Amino acid sequence: MRRVACLFLVMNFTVLAQNRPTGPWKFAVSGDSRNCGDIVMPAIAAGVHKSGAVFYWHLGDFRAIYRLDEDMSPPAELGLHNKPLDTRTYLKEAWPDFIAHQMVPFGELPVYLMMGNHEAVAPMTREAWLVQFADWLETPALHAQRLKDDPQDHKLHAYYHWIERNIDFISMDNSTPDQFDPDQMKWLHAVLARDEASPEIRSIVAGMHEALPGSFSRMHSMSESSLGDKSGRETYEALWHAHEAAHKRVYVLASHSHYYMDNVFDTAEWKDKALPGWIIGTAGAQRYKLPPEATPAQHAQTNVYGYMIANVGADGEVSFAFERLSLDDLRAISGASYPEPLIRWCYENNHQ
Repeated sequence: MRRVACLFLVMNFTVLAQNRPTGPWKFAVSGDSRNCGDIVMPAIAAGVHKSGAVFYWHLGDFRAIYRLDEDMSPPAELGLHNKPLDTRTYLKEAWPDFIAHQMVPFGELPVYLMMGNHEAVAPMTREAWLVQFADWLETPALHAQRLKDDPQDHKLHAYYHWIERNIDFISMDNSTPDQFDPDQMKWLHAVLARDEASPEIRSIVAGMHEALPGSFSRMHSMSESSLGDKSGRETYEALWHAHEAAHKRVYVLASHSHYYMDNVFDTAEWKDKALPGWIIGTAGAQRYKLPPEATPAQHAQTNVYGYMIANVGADGEVSFAFERLSLDDLRAISGASYPEPLIRWCYENNHQ
């Protein structure tokens, strides 16, 4: 009985701490760190630490899996004479490499992880991902929130949420074409219903790997599968309802497309229902061409690396700013660990 009572107190203390009154504060977010993430992510971590952000949110795609990442197996034309990395060894080391070189630089700063589509490239699976990254999915805050929502829910999920200073952060899983599945949608609607009814929740920040349907990145989004398009539109409408009917501030974040862009739902498809949305797939992955329909209003950038700093006001309003990394930023952090030709290749040549 004493053990149960202690657990109850810890859970309630954790949740209360998350909802404590606060002044302005910051968090950081980006995604897609395959290919050159071992070189780029330490520079992101340094910038995030310097900013004073209270956590970093990774929106998925840690390693390429379908091919060798260049930071683990440098291009032969660089003449670095690295020991060849065979596929079997690469697959065994890919996720531990991500942890060692991309997560460790954040130190004690809380990091929230999301599953991307490359985390589900065979032979990787969602089940294997849950096991490998359980330490990031079963933190005291996430454990307490899951049991507060449903005392019978003792399973890890690739989707979860947490409440930080009166903002609900919803981390969704659309890493495979069957998502969002019925269980995840039922969970989402329950989370949003509680948010809409709560006077303490001022804002909702929803993050996912692939952008919801109807964005400027529609050709590389949930619309690529019929199930994803249907559940993605249902999710968008549910988030819009929280904004329109319950007067919550709602922000939508995604990566998957390897560039930076804002106002991504300011499209003809959503007309007068455009939620504030961003794509921030700039953490090391091979950079993509911008969609031709993007306008100056999207402030789009490609062939860049960086992350977003979110400035949160005391009233829960969030403003996002893109922090671009320079070649010198990468050299300053990774120069002692990686040869100059590889750092320069990642900065200048890692694009379509």
